[in-house]
Amino acid sequence: MSSSTPKSSDKGFVYREFGSDNSAATERPVLELPPQQQNLKVQASRKGRKGKTVTVISGFQAKPETLADLVKQLKSQCGTGGTIKDNEIEIQGEHKQKIVEILTKLGYKAKISGG
Repeated sequence: MSSSTPKSSDKGFVYREFGSDNSAATERPVLELPPQQQNLKVQASRKGRKGKTVTVISGFQAKPETLADLVKQLKSQCGTGGTIKDNEIEIQGEHKQKIVEILTKLGYKAKISGG
């Protein structure tokens, strides 16, 4: 009699067309543009944050390592916290003008968006 239990090398797949795990091949490469070719939007937002204002910088086409370095620099120069969410940088507080000045010094094309 043959056993119907799956082998430990099956990794829980019900059906797999190819023999090896190709997760690295299915990831999309991140296209990193130089700062001069990126058009960034800087805006203040309160939605979904219980009335707290954060400054959101969007429009990045960069690798996560580049964004991590940039958010660290922005947090230190603004003297506040921040994070990266969905390829956007969020800095706590309303620092639109200051962030635009910092980004233009770094070579990015940044402008204030919204009210």
